Amino acid sequence: MFSTFSPLFLTDLGTSGALLASGTTLSDGSSHDSGQFVSIFWITLVALLSPILSRLTGKKIPDVVFLLIFGLLIGPNMLNLASSEGGIPLLKELGLGMLFLIAGFEINVSSLRSRQGYSAIATWVVCFALGMAGAAVITSFSRELNTYVAVGVALSSTALGTLLPMLKSHGAAGTPVGNAVLVHGAVGELLPIFAISLLLSSRSPGMAIVVLLAFMVVAVIVALIPHRLFAHVPGLRQIMAAEANTTGQTVLRLAMFLLATLIMCTALFDLDAVLGAFAAGLILRTLTPPAALHMITRRLEVVGFTFMIPLFFVVSGMGIDVSAVVANPLGLLAVVVGILLCRGVPVLLAEHFFDTRSGLTTRAQKAQLALYSAAGLPIIVAVTEVATSSDLLEESTASLLVAGGALTVLLFPLWALGIRQAFGSGQPAQQEPSRKEQMNALKAQRNAQTKLATGMIPVVRLKSQADSETQPDSESQPDSESPADAQPGSAEATDTSAGSSVASRAASRAEAKKRKGSAENTGSAEI
Repeated sequence: MFSTFSPLFLTDLGTSGALLASGTTLSDGSSHDSGQFVSIFWITLVALLSPILSRLTGKKIPDVVFLLIFGLLIGPNMLNLASSEGGIPLLKELGLGMLFLIAGFEINVSSLRSRQGYSAIATWVVCFALGMAGAAVITSFSRELNTYVAVGVALSSTALGTLLPMLKSHGAAGTPVGNAVLVHGAVGELLPIFAISLLLSSRSPGMAIVVLLAFMVVAVIVALIPHRLFAHVPGLRQIMAAEANTTGQTVLRLAMFLLATLIMCTALFDLDAVLGAFAAGLILRTLTPPAALHMITRRLEVVGFTFMIPLFFVVSGMGIDVSAVVANPLGLLAVVVGILLCRGVPVLLAEHFFDTRSGLTTRAQKAQLALYSAAGLPIIVAVTEVATSSDLLEESTASLLVAGGALTVLLFPLWALGIRQAFGSGQPAQQEPSRKEQMNALKAQRNAQTKLATGMIPVVRLKSQADSETQPDSESQPDSESPADAQPGSAEATDTSAGSSVASRAASRAEAKKRKGSAENTGSAEI
């Protein structure tokens, strides 16, 4: 065995990686599988190192950027240590699906029906139109319409799933800026998905609308089935909740089932898989009790960000044509500036000139929102894959768009954080919670988990049962310090509240002793 592999360790690193990744090192018929496992080894190594390096930079550089950079290094365009052949493309699709499932689960649909949501939708339409117009002007209207649609979608998207951990680390989560980013991010992911399904389809626009409506009907049916089962099958919700904290992990298995079902439906309808993944996240949120949203979110993040989502970003980095990026640095700069102008500036102007009800009062807050909203990467990766497979974009152009999207994820949140640190958050500083408040919050979280595990069934104590439990036995314990231990019938002894006065307690003890003495005298007289 060692003699079979020893020549490989004496060769150049890049050559050995290429041989291993291509699966030509074994002669026992399993060369294809060995190449895939070698690629998985390098991908998981990159996935492990990226968050560590991100932490060493103080989270200023997100691990997504490291995943893309390392993917570029180990990919076929540089060291050629790993390849994206065999089953890796399927894992990449599942990673993209998990990313959009989590993004859909994070979205509160009711926020999109508010004035702020309508304003975000109108702003995105303007951003999309600007992106299409800019691409048409640059190319002198020499390309077909769908090419401009693809570029417009890429320049107007928002990386909500990538921004969520950044908002938390920057201290913007839960603030007006963070809430506004959630709204614009939801619109910046949802509407581009619909645009990809409608405008980049091989069907006619009318048939594409019919197919999309048919998929929406199927998604509604998929959402109604578990609701009906929970409502009409006795004990099903309790079983699901009870097994959620065991090796059964029923909630996560339900999430995976919804993801697989709706991605299958998108494949049957010839739609983009991200549409099904996003719909699965929205449906899963409707099935989750409000008290369990945080817990389910954490578990979904554990499942997704452990392997599948990092693999998606690494493999996406492996597909970047580094020669095209290096040969055209001005094109890369133009992509970054174009995203900022087409996505960030309209958001800034909408907040400045219109009442969007976002709660942002300072220019610094509005600038932060514009920068966060302009950071886009997952949608760019998805739309460039669709466009290149349809021959709407060249590989070099797609590589520039993906590399530019990676730079926006790196630079724009950093600039927003710098503005926040320089000008403040615009909100009064929050005091550090006290020890008591932290304990109360922990108890509330445990109570929420307990309610989920018991099927949200409250424990009700009957008043008669409570009274019988608190009724004293004066004969057996006449000298008890508690007022509840006195004989019933004594007005002083019936005061069982925690705030009874010392005088009433003393009176209760005196009454109990008096009754005990009278009972002993009566007993001796009878004897």
